[in-house]
Amino acid sequence: MAGSRRSRPNPVLTGPDRAAARAALRATGLSGRELAQPMIGVAHSWIGTMPCNLNHRVLAEAAMRGVRSAEATPLEINTIAISDVITMGTVGMRTSLVSREVIADSVELVGRGHALDGLVTLVGCDKTIPAAAMAHVRLDIPGVIVYSGTTLPGRFRGRDVTVQDVFEGVGRHAAGELDDAGLAELERSACPGAGACGGHYTANTMAMAMEFLGLSPFGSMDPPTGDPRKSEACRDAGVLAARLVEDGLRPSAILSRDSFRNAITACAATGGSSNLVLHLLAIAAESGIPLDIDEFDEISSRTPLIADLRPSGRYTAVDLDLAGGTRLVGRRLLEAGLLAGDALTVTGRSLAAEVGEAVERPGQQVIAPAGAPFAPSSGLVVLRGNLAPEGSVLKTTGTGTRSLTGPAVVFDSEELAMSAVQSGAISEGDVVVIRYEGPRGGPGMREMLGVTAALVGRGLGPSVGLLTDGRFSGATLGLMVGHIAPEAADGGPLAALRDGDLVTIDLDRRVVDVDLSPAELSQRLKEWEAPPSRCPAGVMAKYRDVVSSAAAGAITTRPRSRGRTENP
Repeated sequence: MAGSRRSRPNPVLTGPDRAAARAALRATGLSGRELAQPMIGVAHSWIGTMPCNLNHRVLAEAAMRGVRSAEATPLEINTIAISDVITMGTVGMRTSLVSREVIADSVELVGRGHALDGLVTLVGCDKTIPAAAMAHVRLDIPGVIVYSGTTLPGRFRGRDVTVQDVFEGVGRHAAGELDDAGLAELERSACPGAGACGGHYTANTMAMAMEFLGLSPFGSMDPPTGDPRKSEACRDAGVLAARLVEDGLRPSAILSRDSFRNAITACAATGGSSNLVLHLLAIAAESGIPLDIDEFDEISSRTPLIADLRPSGRYTAVDLDLAGGTRLVGRRLLEAGLLAGDALTVTGRSLAAEVGEAVERPGQQVIAPAGAPFAPSSGLVVLRGNLAPEGSVLKTTGTGTRSLTGPAVVFDSEELAMSAVQSGAISEGDVVVIRYEGPRGGPGMREMLGVTAALVGRGLGPSVGLLTDGRFSGATLGLMVGHIAPEAADGGPLAALRDGDLVTIDLDRRVVDVDLSPAELSQRLKEWEAPPSRCPAGVMAKYRDVVSSAAAGAITTRPRSRGRTENP
């Protein structure tokens, strides 16, 4: 590149009246030449409280080298992150989904305040990924999102393990099937270093979604942390961001109905996390592109399961990379006519051109042809009924049972449910109900992996159901129905349930129902009184007051029309 040029004057830095702004930036070490170049933000979530983003500083340096090599000027931006794994099962987990909004808001604020010309955002742990997409969409400036990588699997007693095994090990330990020494050994073995959780859980699901949306370069998610290809991908992203500034290619030109449907298809076909629903609904709302919760069911029902990935399968994200990566997933689906191949990507090329470069490792068993899948349909089911008039979500991979009718065992918090599971109070055939854990009721819509993994660990996974207005980790297995809307805190039908009510979960009929007459259900809701708020002040109270329903993505901004406002 002979030298990157802005597609528009920078209002913060251009002209004699902006001399004071330039003087302040000279104090950071920038030269006059650098001030005249396009300003590219390099945003990341390095934080010392988790392993997921520990490599962000190193990768940010690589991205900034790429920006400089393209004769643009990088400006490093830090934001926060919350670890789902570390906070799981505690009140701290209420902050996780809130952090998605805070990350998106903070990157947007810096982008607007400093009138950035372009943006590279490095993402790692679960919420950083949709947050980055939301920020890029709001700013609508040229930019690239790059996933910082999955961790390598650990080894425990001769087999690969991930953090999912530790959560399930806690349940086995409580059941007396794993002793103290075994649990301690598993704890030491499961997470060998930096990087996001190693199965096809939420982080890897959302990283894949970014590529099929067109916001991340194809193949950039594949290399694990520590692989030299990851630094190369970040350097290339810096170069690409500078080129995009010159070309003027923005997220609004990339994102379309087809790109969202492509992302749903790819993630469903690989057994991705149910959190995909919440996050893609949020990104679509920010971008002004219509997307309905029922489309996830419609797409999943016609999409075969072509990847044998954990939590329901055998392999980790590292194995996916070795098999051929996201490009091979895309090529398989495109050959089957399941993707819109003409959808644009951030490289300026079509999805078909990108996945056409897939290289399959001979003999790999991770990614199947669409004509010989691991299962004929995949992914995500949306259930409705008198308990979920606005919908609910269940991930079918890893779910052997297709229907269950059983007595409700009702809990008003995750902690109460976890205590019951660990004490042996849950029996085969029960339907565990955890309510007041939705976006407003939590507040924060906690993940229930601690409870679901404990059920699996105690051998109850295939024989019980679970309903919640909270959500689930990408590592969840079983007949677990989440995202129930409207939530209990808003007076949704879940608030009317009592112990012993007969609840039916039926995947084939797409139903989640309680055996109560409309009159009885209505009378109970009339008598219902909302519980006091758990968070009367602070950021959680602010979130509670503005967050939307899970059926709308649990967003805190007003959904926009397709038109864009000027930046800043």
